[in-house]
This record gives sequence, C-alpha cells and structure tokens, in this order.
Amino acid sequence: MKNVNSLTAGIIVFPGSNCDRDANFALTINGFDTKYIWHDFNQLLDFDLVFIPGGFSYGDYLRVGALARFSPVMSSVEKYILNKRGLVLGVCNGFQILTEAGILPGALTVNISHRFICKDVEVEVMNFDTPFINNMRKNILTLPIAHKEGRYIIKDNKLDPKNIVLKYKKNPNGSFDDVAGIVNKEYNVFGLMPHPERACHSVLGNEDGNYIFQSIRRYLTSAESINN
Repeated sequence: MKNVNSLTAGIIVFPGSNCDRDANFALTINGFDTKYIWHDFNQLLDFDLVFIPGGFSYGDYLRVGALARFSPVMSSVEKYILNKRGLVLGVCNGFQILTEAGILPGALTVNISHRFICKDVEVEVMNFDTPFINNMRKNILTLPIAHKEGRYIIKDNKLDPKNIVLKYKKNPNGSFDDVAGIVNKEYNVFGLMPHPERACHSVLGNEDGNYIFQSIRRYLTSAESINN
C-alpha cells in the first residue's frame, strides 16, 4: 500500500501549455507532491500520477495535439503506461494529445457550433469502478469547459460503454454519445474535456473537481493499486 503522505505527480509542460499551474494548485491541495516535466524529457517517468494539462501545445498548429504527440516526453509516457507505473490524467488539450498518440481511442475535433465554448456544464458519472472516479455517492458533477475542438468522435461510432466515464447531461459540442471523458481498456489512463483543476476550491465557486483528485488519491493508497 502506498504511503498516503508520499504521493507524487508529474505535470507535463509543452510550449503553449497554460493550465499547468492550475493543475499544480489542484494536485497540491489534494495532497500530491508535484514536479513540472518539460516536453523534451525522454527518461522513464517515476511518479504515481502523470498529468497532461490543457492549453495550446505548440500553438495547436496542424491539429490539436498533433505536434505534442511527437515530443520526447510522450515516449516516456507510453513506457510509463506500458510498465503500469501509475496513472495518467489528460485534461482538455491533454485529452487531445492522448487520442493523437493513440493511447486513447477516437479523436477530438471542432465543436459542432464551430465556436469556442467556455462555461460550466453538468456531467454524469457512467462508471464508478475506475481509479479516477470511485467510492462516491454523487453521480452528477459540475465542471468548467473551455475548448473549440472538444467534440469527441470515433470510427464507426463504436466505443465500449465501459470506457465511458463521463457524459454531458446537455451535450455542448456535438460529441458522439455525449462523451465528456473516457478511459483506456486497462483503466490507467483517463482523458476528459472538462477541467477538474478549475473546480477544486471554494474561492473558485465549485469544488466538484476534487471528487476526481480524491478518487485518484484513494486508489493509489489502496491495496488494489498494488495488485494491478
């Protein structure tokens, strides 16, 4: 069982990332020791959690996440996942990068409105049995979104329902099946468009994001995480 006082999180920073400090704040108040990881880091990561934050990595040139996926650090992330060293959380641009890298299925494309959307949305928890959302009674979370390319699509509209963790109550962007967040089949990678790190303190007017961070913390300090 992991020591509850020694959880570590690495926050990846690409040129153009702008939510890394938000991520650092949210993780710190939820009990993680954090460290920023620059995009050219190519050694095997050694953290309990790797956080890929939102922003506009490499200016989102070519396509959102398309350049970031080739950064040296993403090779490290792939090895980290393969070796089951911990969990990976990708938020907004981080989710886009994970799909571009083929780590998560599907892709994120321009909103059906072709406009940037910035507002709070309600999302429904569809799967309570992942490391990222567990042992919580609340099934509706209110989280902020801020994206223009957040519409989730997948080939042939085929996605295992077990991979869907969050769905929009009122779909804001035209995502397939109202998808707001998904996990990989191994349940150790979670990508979502809403920003839990922007809903983690009373001063922000909303603390629903802490359900996710506390679920991660609970999992990492449980015997289950050691056995997986």
